[in-house]
Amino acid sequence: MTPLVTGIHHITAIAGDPQKNVDFYTGILGLRMVKKTINFDAPDVYHLYYGDELGSPSTILTFFPFKGARKGTKGAGELTYTAFSIPKDALEYWKSRLDKYQVTYSDEQTRFGEALIRFEDHDGLGIELIATDKDSRKPWTYGHIPADKAILGFYGATLNLRAKDLTEKLLTELMDYRFIGEENGRYRYGTKGEPGDIIDIVLDKSGRPGMQSAGTVHHIAFRTDNEDTQLKIQRKLMENGVQVTEVKDRNYFKSIYYREPGGVLFEIATDEPGFAVDEEVEHLGEALKLPSWVEPQRQKIESQLPEVKLNINQYD
Repeated sequence: MTPLVTGIHHITAIAGDPQKNVDFYTGILGLRMVKKTINFDAPDVYHLYYGDELGSPSTILTFFPFKGARKGTKGAGELTYTAFSIPKDALEYWKSRLDKYQVTYSDEQTRFGEALIRFEDHDGLGIELIATDKDSRKPWTYGHIPADKAILGFYGATLNLRAKDLTEKLLTELMDYRFIGEENGRYRYGTKGEPGDIIDIVLDKSGRPGMQSAGTVHHIAFRTDNEDTQLKIQRKLMENGVQVTEVKDRNYFKSIYYREPGGVLFEIATDEPGFAVDEEVEHLGEALKLPSWVEPQRQKIESQLPEVKLNINQYD
């Protein structure tokens, strides 16, 4: 049977200063800004999308930046670390690059046979870089990071939960995931078990909830092919007692939302239509794009949003 869920689509976090956010993710990490739009539910706040050249599913990290927001805290019921794939021989390059920009990172670790480092952005968002030879995706670079060292897309994500059984049941019985293995109290799941679909569960014995604000993840979105497969997974979830929202139009994908038993907000997003629906690929992320229903308020919205710009030439 063809799976309805095929991996991670995007991960959305909360940030503070939007310009610092742009500088970190495009300048230091070298991701492409693929869309500059607004939070559809709060039009006075940006929604910034970063990814590969096209903003392909499984590469897209997005942010709601609230200037002046205080830092949140990691805790139970949260996605605490977002992991990116890098080429297997690129880890020393990234250590040097993070040193250059005074980003503190962990000692090198090994997990399921692969080397990694972890660090936080300026808001405290947890990031990991995992060196792997199992990722054949094409990297994106603005040119200031060598293509053979550049980030390839998501590797996976870590869910920090008080318990795993009900979440495991949701993933494996309703969302086309399978259990891959356990290592040092980390439980791994995947659709194919490849970079871009990995979900790890780590049990939080303290059980202390995190505080959602700048530097924390708002939700994780899983990918499905199209609107038809999305309706099938929506029906499957509802028939099994999961409270799922109606389909919401996010311009670049359609979305449904629900909370997994541990408290993390899940989304199922369609691969279609993608980010080139309202901009040419060569110019993705350059202009402020608004959904049609708020386009008449463009002047007011633009006046409320702080200016953000790419400063790639400051990051060699």
